Amino acid sequence: MMDILYSGNRIVSTGKMLVEIFREIGLMYEYKHKIMKLEEQISEKRPVLIAFSGGIDSILLAIITKNILGNDHLCVLIDSLLVPEDDVERARKIAREYDLKLMIVDYDPLSIPEVKQNSKDRCYHCKKGICNILKKIALEHNIETIMDGTNTSDLGEYRPGNRATYEEGVEHPFVDTGITKDDIRTIAKDMDLKIWNLPSSACLASRIPYNETIEPAMLEIIDKGESFLHGLGFEKCRLRLHNNGKLSRIEVPKDMFEALICKRSTILNHLRSLGVQFVTMDMSGYKSGSFDN
Repeated sequence: MMDILYSGNRIVSTGKMLVEIFREIGLMYEYKHKIMKLEEQISEKRPVLIAFSGGIDSILLAIITKNILGNDHLCVLIDSLLVPEDDVERARKIAREYDLKLMIVDYDPLSIPEVKQNSKDRCYHCKKGICNILKKIALEHNIETIMDGTNTSDLGEYRPGNRATYEEGVEHPFVDTGITKDDIRTIAKDMDLKIWNLPSSACLASRIPYNETIEPAMLEIIDKGESFLHGLGFEKCRLRLHNNGKLSRIEVPKDMFEALICKRSTILNHLRSLGVQFVTMDMSGYKSGSFDN
C-alpha cells in the first residue's frame, strides 16, 4: 500500500516523490559523469588547438581546456565577412578576461564558388576551407589535436559543415561525451560564466535564401542591422534578406512582437539607411535555421 504525505494543502504520494527524487539523482549523476569524461578526454590531449567562434560552445570548451591544460592551448578565430563583428569583439574580450591564447586569422570564403553562390551545401565547402587553415596553423605550432564546440544537439540539425570537420579529423569532445546545448549552458552557469545564456549565433550567410548569390554589401546590412536590433534589446533575433537585399524579414520571439512594433519607426529608418527598401516582420516568430526547412 502506498503511503500518503500531507504537504500544505496538497496530498502527495510518497511513492511518486521518491520516483522524482531518484530521477533527479540519476540526472545529476549523468550530468557529473559527462563533465568527468570531458575533463578526462581533454587532459589526454596536449597541446590543443580550439576552433574559437566567440559563441557559448567554443567559449566553454576553451575555458575548460585552459583550466586543465594551462598554456598548452591555442584558440583560433577565423574572421571573415560571414562572422558577425559583435562575435569577434566578444571573442577578444573573453580571451582577455580568461587569459586565453587567441589568434585571429582573416579568411575569404566568398572566393569559393559554392559559398559565393550560396548552394545548399555552402557550409560544407566553407568549413573545408576553415579546416585547412586550422590544420596549417596546428602544424606550424606542433599541435596534433584540433577541437571544436560541436555538441550532440547540433547533430539533429542540418549542418553540412559537421561532415567537413569529421572528414578533416577535427575532434568534438562535447559529442564524444554526450553533452547537449542545455548541458553546455548548465555547465557555464555552474562555473559562474556570464555568457551562460548567450543567444546562439550563426554565420551571416544563413540569413540569405539558398541559391541567392551572396554579396559583401548584403552581409554588411545583416551584420549592422542585427547589431542595431541587439542594441534595442532584441538579443534573440534574425534579419533575413530576400530579393538581393531589397526586402528584409525580421524574426524575433513572439513575446517580443509588441516591442518590435513599438520601435517600428526607429527600425524602419535605420534599415532603410542601410539600403533595405522593404522591411517586414515574420509573424511566425524567431526560428533558427528557417531556410533549412
